[in-house]
Amino acid sequence: MNYLTQQRRDALSAEYVLGTLRGSARVRFKRLILQYPAIRSSVELWEQHINALGTQLQPIAPDPIVWEKVKQRLQFDGANLASEQAVATNVVTLPLKSNRRWKGLSLLASAAAVVLAVLLVQLQPIPVAPVQQFTVMQNEAKESLWLIEITQQTLETRATQKVTQRAQNDYELWMVPTGGQAPISLGLLPQSGVASIAKHPQFDQIDIAALAVSLEPRGGSPNGAPTEVLYVAEIAIL
Repeated sequence: MNYLTQQRRDALSAEYVLGTLRGSARVRFKRLILQYPAIRSSVELWEQHINALGTQLQPIAPDPIVWEKVKQRLQFDGANLASEQAVATNVVTLPLKSNRRWKGLSLLASAAAVVLAVLLVQLQPIPVAPVQQFTVMQNEAKESLWLIEITQQTLETRATQKVTQRAQNDYELWMVPTGGQAPISLGLLPQSGVASIAKHPQFDQIDIAALAVSLEPRGGSPNGAPTEVLYVAEIAIL
């Protein structure tokens, strides 16, 4: 099995980061991460992408009645804790007696765990547009530079730390038609962080051979054509 093909590398990296790659397959993939910089870069890219999804979750505080029900279920209240503390101050601490104190702490920890579980269950993700296609733009060293996810209306782009920062230039994204027509500009790529690019009206109307990235003066191509093409990548359909 060739683990270095872009499609297989991205699929395994995504599974690894999500935790769905398990057992001997996960152990084997860990070794591959150490051996191949391209795989390591792909894993880092997916970690950034998936971790960013967590920031889109909006926490919802549970109703106060939830905590009351937790205390009733555990038969725990402030009076019980105060009573145990009073007893503890009037006796000599012995190994066998310490179990009662740990029991109280265990109840507190259990209650906290239950509340945390309730909070996690009630987290509702903000609706996001489903990804239809994607590509990972790489340099000659097979280092991932941009993750580009294509939705129905936008191109969601994310730059990795491998992108060379250029104060006097911009990176521009192009779609290259299969028929040999001139490339069509899709917009400027971020040099760091993320950016959402409105989908070009012709994106779904023509056959696209690949996406390309060019180096341009600040603001983009001055004449509507790529100035210096740096990277090219095919689009994968999900």
